[in-house]
Amino acid sequence: MRDPAFEGEAMPTAADSRSSKVDGASILAAQDLMTADDYALTPSTKAFDDGGKYRLEISGVERLSTLEAMLDEADEHGVFIHRVIAFGGGTTLLTTKELADVNALATERSIELIAVPGPRTGWDLGRQALSTEGQAGGRRVRGLDNIRYLLDDYLRIFSTGIRGVLVWDEGVLDILNKARDAGHIPADAKFKISVYAGHANPASIRILQDLGADSVNPVGDLSRPMLAAIRNSVDVPLDVWAETFESFGGMNRLWEAGDIARVAGPVYFKIEPGESEAVMYNGWVRPEFHAELIRHKVRHAAILNELVQTNAPDVAVSPKPRPALRAHTN
Repeated sequence: MRDPAFEGEAMPTAADSRSSKVDGASILAAQDLMTADDYALTPSTKAFDDGGKYRLEISGVERLSTLEAMLDEADEHGVFIHRVIAFGGGTTLLTTKELADVNALATERSIELIAVPGPRTGWDLGRQALSTEGQAGGRRVRGLDNIRYLLDDYLRIFSTGIRGVLVWDEGVLDILNKARDAGHIPADAKFKISVYAGHANPASIRILQDLGADSVNPVGDLSRPMLAAIRNSVDVPLDVWAETFESFGGMNRLWEAGDIARVAGPVYFKIEPGESEAVMYNGWVRPEFHAELIRHKVRHAAILNELVQTNAPDVAVSPKPRPALRAHTN
């Protein structure tokens, strides 16, 4: 049916749009986005509150003994690990006492702790996320039952005093942010968006920031111009892989770290060498495996610091926080 508003008028055409100078670049600019990736590599004017452009993050703290091994190795190399991603196999598979003990030691040493709930996607009845082609759809949470289970999992985590949690579904992020605003979960809860959410450009990461994300892990293969353009659009810290495990591409950006932090800071550099998630992050292997692997990660974190200090001395790492904060008890 013809719209009366256009009676007697010609419908606009693609040629009309071109003549009025509406193109992709003008649409981006009108929405406060850069019109291309930042090939000028504009230095970031943003930083962590302590002035640092980057911090160090290590995954794979599967139990208390793993964290103890990490701290021992870090002390030996004189490197401070700012944040750990813990319980990659899922917090459900640990007792609340085990979770609380890890949190207490991390808090005592002023280390940020991000807990991974679950096991979730890939361990429930859904098989698409594990199929060769279906995994391209991402790790979204299937149905309201699974969202409810996941929310109860987060509440269990918060009950142990842990405040940082991993999130990989935008809808769940929105629910958590509203729950935080409403006082249904702790006001100091922190949400880290997983790489498995699959975000890779300024527009989508800006949405995550608006939904309440406290840091975002974009996909691991973004160039510096891409990261710089993202930084231009958002304030939230970016979690950037300096090393990825082999099943995720096996990328190594240790030499590039200083240049990345200069344009994309504040960033958490993720040090995660290894074979695969399935091999590295489960709680039923011997504790010595996790301890040995995390010592290896700490050594690589120390090397990253060395390379940044040598090749990009203007790029500051966040200092070790002082004094340590008290652990939450409930």
